[in-house]
Amino acid sequence: MDLKVTRYEIRENGVATVWLDRPGRGNSWTSRMNAELRWTMATLDADPAVRVVVLTGGGNQFCVGADTKALDFYTETDEKYADTVNKPDFARPGHGVNPQFDHDLVWMWGLRVPVIAAINGPCAGIAVALAGYCDLRYAVEGAKFTTATPRLGLPAEYGLAWLLPRIVGLANTADILITGRILRSEELLRMGFLNGVHPRDEHFLDKVYEVADYIATQVSPASATGAKRQIYAELLHSNVGTAVEDSKDLIEQFMQQPDFKEGVAAMAERRAPQFAAPAPETLPAPPA
Repeated sequence: MDLKVTRYEIRENGVATVWLDRPGRGNSWTSRMNAELRWTMATLDADPAVRVVVLTGGGNQFCVGADTKALDFYTETDEKYADTVNKPDFARPGHGVNPQFDHDLVWMWGLRVPVIAAINGPCAGIAVALAGYCDLRYAVEGAKFTTATPRLGLPAEYGLAWLLPRIVGLANTADILITGRILRSEELLRMGFLNGVHPRDEHFLDKVYEVADYIATQVSPASATGAKRQIYAELLHSNVGTAVEDSKDLIEQFMQQPDFKEGVAAMAERRAPQFAAPAPETLPAPPA
């Protein structure tokens, strides 16, 4: 795919970075960006060299939400909104793991690789949901967040009314979604939406890379995928006993894999583990 509003790179240690990249437009969200992000994530998820993905914005902004021209389009068209945002020719990353994940943005939960949001500036509208479906979230000090929808006469979008109570609790969710007010990253850190907040300087992304580098070099790829899928599968039911028994079955399966033997040996020898690339049969097919 010819990338026009996103870009990506893969570092030698298996850390990939994806940028939302619309200079001068606040990296605002468009159908084109949606298509490119899906294709890029599907491509990275299928690459055995990739162990973790960092998602950030070009310049000093993460994503200011939907492009204003796109919003204006919906005030005049009779076209159904759902038909414009989920086109059949889009790539389908993360699909096939769980039917609940085969939907917009929540497809990130079906990815093999962990995804870290590096929120380097304003994060509004759909971008709040985009960050919410990432596995880890870090932001610069003072970054502004808002769902914006209450001021546009719209409801909570992209499953935020389901997602946010599970991250920040009911009272905080009501505050965020009913008021649509602007919150700073420090407040969202206290609420539990963010994993960390770092100074706004040229080293912000380096601080996020410290986490990504650790995952890429110290964590078994199979274990990262397994933990990710356990976390989100357990959100869909509340039976703790089932969760315990399922985890025991998974432990037995993982103990038969080379990564377990390498992890035990590395711990005994007090060295960094050397985990192999993901097995070919565990990789999703790359996008067409």
